[in-house]
Amino acid sequence: MRLNYKINLEAKEDLRQIYSYGYHKWGVKQADKYFNQLFNCFDNICQNHHQFPQVNEIRQGYKRCVCGVDTIYFRLNNDIIEIMRVIGSQEI
Repeated sequence: MRLNYKINLEAKEDLRQIYSYGYHKWGVKQADKYFNQLFNCFDNICQNHHQFPQVNEIRQGYKRCVCGVDTIYFRLNNDIIEIMRVIGSQEI
């Protein structure tokens, strides 16, 4: 069963920062390309969420998916994948 995802407010801010970082460092074309890669990872998580490792040491019920230089933290909430944070190079 393919699930849908929702992006919480903190993750939306992470995505904004990631795009801004990429835009200023590499330009719009590369920023767009990487941004699309992140959303492809979200789709992959929805299709294969059971394949990603749990990271209960970070937060109970969270799993993670590495995408490029960033790590997507998510959890399953009923039949929805909640994208909780996207942490990586924008945090430096």
